[in-house]
Amino acid sequence: MEGHRGPAHAFFLWPFSFGRRRKAAGKRRKRVMVLMSDTGGGHRASAEALQAGFEQLYGDDYQVDYVDIWSNHTPYPFNQLPKTYSFMVRNSLMWRIGYYGQQPRFIHVPTQTISSLFVSKQVGEAFEQYQPDLVVSVHPLMQLVPLRVLRQQARKGGRKPVPFATVVTDLTTCHNTWFHPLVDRCFVPTEYCKRSALKNGLKEEQITVHGLPIRPAFSAKIASKHSLRKRLGLDRHLPTVLLVGGGEGMGAIEQTLDALDARLGGACQVVAICGRNKALIERLQLRDFSGGLKVMLCGFVNNMAEWMTACDAIITKAGPGTIAEALICGLPLILNGFIPCQEEGNVPFVVDNKLGKFEKKPDRIACILEGWFGESREEFLQFAEQARKLGSRWRGALLRIVADLAGMCEEALERGSQTASCAACR
Repeated sequence: MEGHRGPAHAFFLWPFSFGRRRKAAGKRRKRVMVLMSDTGGGHRASAEALQAGFEQLYGDDYQVDYVDIWSNHTPYPFNQLPKTYSFMVRNSLMWRIGYYGQQPRFIHVPTQTISSLFVSKQVGEAFEQYQPDLVVSVHPLMQLVPLRVLRQQARKGGRKPVPFATVVTDLTTCHNTWFHPLVDRCFVPTEYCKRSALKNGLKEEQITVHGLPIRPAFSAKIASKHSLRKRLGLDRHLPTVLLVGGGEGMGAIEQTLDALDARLGGACQVVAICGRNKALIERLQLRDFSGGLKVMLCGFVNNMAEWMTACDAIITKAGPGTIAEALICGLPLILNGFIPCQEEGNVPFVVDNKLGKFEKKPDRIACILEGWFGESREEFLQFAEQARKLGSRWRGALLRIVADLAGMCEEALERGSQTASCAACR
């Protein structure tokens, strides 16, 4: 939704105990503009998380709008970016050519500079519309062009550019377009990403490692596993697996359920998140799992933190947000796929750090789970412990990022106020 502003409800975030602050009467709200695009679900989720984080920490002091610059503020064909991405990512070879072809700086900088000649007017109008005090990018293709436009506007107005921050939403493998030396701050989730930032010309003082900006619900104190299972209609005693198909319900969900039914039967239960794939849900509702597997079908859910907390393990593709959320909940992972290029590095991250396993074949996935809930219980417990350790460090990442962003905004406004005062005294 263009310029979306979230609901004005409060969250209780543990281990933070910040209360919401109301805007003082007559005080101007500070404006934050978050640049995102619906190329995959992670960028919008990160934008929504930042919006909710500002609401939690600062109440009405900040107005946070997340804006799809490419779709809503550029002409054709640039406004087709989400559709182009969806088409290309389904063709592995085409996607790899596009992804790696734009990796070298000597290619993507001229390419985007030329693009800016065609979109600068509309992007500039978007900045004029939202009048941001701070611009935050959560998308790899929203550094060079916005920075160029903001600097052009600053030169025309005889002022300093609006401060600009990048919040990287990839976990390990980062496209080089994420990193531009002119950003004021770059927030990265891991040391892997920090090394990429340094290689692309950013200085140490520009980079901060906090973790991924995960939805506030994952930092909140949630009910116990047993009470959640009771409320969600799950058996409180059976080992429980969360099978995630993403927002579009993609992946081998049916085949995986068949394999689990054949090997584990009634010895476990599965929560299958089918997203917006209504046809899949309708097919599965007609299925009879002869082995006795208990299956709970869900469409698109907005309480993923509760489902993850209620489960013991998760089967998912290697999306960075889902991996981070699972670790915060202490869930061992079975990765069953990845988007070529940007998600490939997440597989060795999970496997090498003893957080889970990678397996595409449904029958092998069922075999792994049979072991985890039986003879390989010790391995399962070790994976869970490792997940909790890393997840505990990421639990407060969102609020740390938001606090730093607010600090950037305050500093810029203070400098502007001092400059205006000095000019008035002359």
